[in-house]
Amino acid sequence: MKNNIFIISVIVISLFSCSNNDLDRTIFIPDEKDSNLPAYTEWGYNSFGAKYDRTHFISSQKIVPCKIIYKNDTLKFSLNGVVIRDNNRPDMTLEFSFPSNAMTKYSDLAHLNNITIDLASNNCGVKIFQDNTEKTLDILTGTLHFKRTQLLYVDEKENRLIISGVFNVQFLEKGYPTSISDGRFDMGIDEKVFWAY
Repeated sequence: MKNNIFIISVIVISLFSCSNNDLDRTIFIPDEKDSNLPAYTEWGYNSFGAKYDRTHFISSQKIVPCKIIYKNDTLKFSLNGVVIRDNNRPDMTLEFSFPSNAMTKYSDLAHLNNITIDLASNNCGVKIFQDNTEKTLDILTGTLHFKRTQLLYVDEKENRLIISGVFNVQFLEKGYPTSISDGRFDMGIDEKVFWAY
């Protein structure tokens, strides 16, 4: 346990002494129970992961892992990554949309701190984008919990908002129950990945 705390401390110190480009990197720290998933963190590691039935949906070094769009009183929170299927890793985007207060800049996302969204409610939606197709999920149950939001300052200047949380979705796919479970995310959000219009 002491080794884990030491390693995390070294990573955090390294992060804060790096440039903005280094803060944009995806850092994958394996979960202790399932090494195919990232551990739940709140450090802005730009990583996410979830079980997708018997596969895993995770962030990738090659893809910007998160984009957030606010438009017409709706917030779209997208996780962009890959699905691990044997030796194949196709790209996939999981998009959550839900009503939100008006926003003009990324720091306005701070109001999501400790907010849980019921994804099965009428005014919410979840979509999957894969292989140039868009699929709106027929949600049975699901939650998106923004456990913590925190502003990150570098050299006493606001740099980004770290947004961390968990999610689970159960839905019908071709009439059969399917799940995306044990989801977790830890993102550094700045003006490059947040848009309001």
